Amino acid sequence: MPQLIRIILPIAVLAVGYFLFHQLADEKEMPRPRLGERRIIEAQANVLKREDYQVVLQSQGLVQPHNKTSLTPRVSGRVREISPNFESGSFFKKGETLLILDPTDFQTAKTAALARLARAEASLAQEDARAKQALLDWNDLGYTDPPTDLVLRKPQLKEAKANVKAAQADLDDAIRDLERTEVIAPYAGRVGQRLVGLGQSVNSGTILGEIFSTDFAEVRLSLSARELTHVTLPDNPEDPPVDVTLVDALIEGGGQTWKGEIVRTEGILDAKSRKLFVIARVNDPFGLERSQSKNKTEPLRIGQPVRAILEGSTIPDVFVIPRNTLYRPNEILTIHPTEFTLKRQKIAPIWTDPENLVISKNLIEGWHLVTNRLSAAPEGAKVEIVEPEEEPKAALKKEVPKPAA
Repeated sequence: MPQLIRIILPIAVLAVGYFLFHQLADEKEMPRPRLGERRIIEAQANVLKREDYQVVLQSQGLVQPHNKTSLTPRVSGRVREISPNFESGSFFKKGETLLILDPTDFQTAKTAALARLARAEASLAQEDARAKQALLDWNDLGYTDPPTDLVLRKPQLKEAKANVKAAQADLDDAIRDLERTEVIAPYAGRVGQRLVGLGQSVNSGTILGEIFSTDFAEVRLSLSARELTHVTLPDNPEDPPVDVTLVDALIEGGGQTWKGEIVRTEGILDAKSRKLFVIARVNDPFGLERSQSKNKTEPLRIGQPVRAILEGSTIPDVFVIPRNTLYRPNEILTIHPTEFTLKRQKIAPIWTDPENLVISKNLIEGWHLVTNRLSAAPEGAKVEIVEPEEEPKAALKKEVPKPAA
């Protein structure tokens, strides 16, 4: 029996195997999934064209007055009177009296100097008369020799004349000190800060206040060595100024603008930054001359930060690439104009601004520049250029009726 089982069992296994083999062979073979072809990438693109690029230089600085003065008296005394225009923020004219010190002591000194001058002049007159009388007496006595200087009282006469000059000088000093009790504005300007009060005693070195001129303001701007190659600056007095537009930097996105001119350079590169500082001038910064004009602009403020914009030279025959089209740093995506295949292109900008890169070589006119962001950009992939999607129109706001007047 066991021997029979050993014979039948292999035969049974072979039979089952044969049956299963034919069953599987009769079934239809399921198709294997093929590796799909590369899908076509949809991209938005613009045609690359050469053009002339206008360089625009930008800098920033603070508004500073043309003249700034710490006002001090030239004599000591007590403050007797303060002009209404000598207040913080007030405007004044050239030659206007801003402050008066008590002149009593200086008037007394002037009177005393006048008296000393009168005495000196009287003494001189007396000595002159004595000298003339001495000459007459010499002649009456019949002397044949000429009279000496002592006989003619020339030393006494010389001393009397010197006393007159000294007295006149004392009087001039007294008059000058009396005039200096009035503190006069050296130019038309504005008061930054008044530092003394009525009745206060001050010395000749006491700072009465800070004032600055209002004829024009200045802004110190820095330009890099690269930027200097694209603008012609007034290095000499006869060179014409360069127009510049100043924009309020306190308001994001820009606000009020002012027209100015770059009138000179400092002529020395900064040792650390290797930048050259230039001076921009803004005439009538406080709008005093434009007060009657219809086209009024906001006045500048001393210490106000501003951005400066000036046109530089034109770079001819270049490609202008928007920054937002960069695929990677210094790399863009281009499309072959006939094969419509994707190519990664390295670029080397010769100029940049906040929005664009300027390229002079390694690009081909007529190719397409990919302008939208692609998640994947395999080299050589097929591309279909599509139009940009239209943004949904914003819902119209319902107009709120205005109240009747």
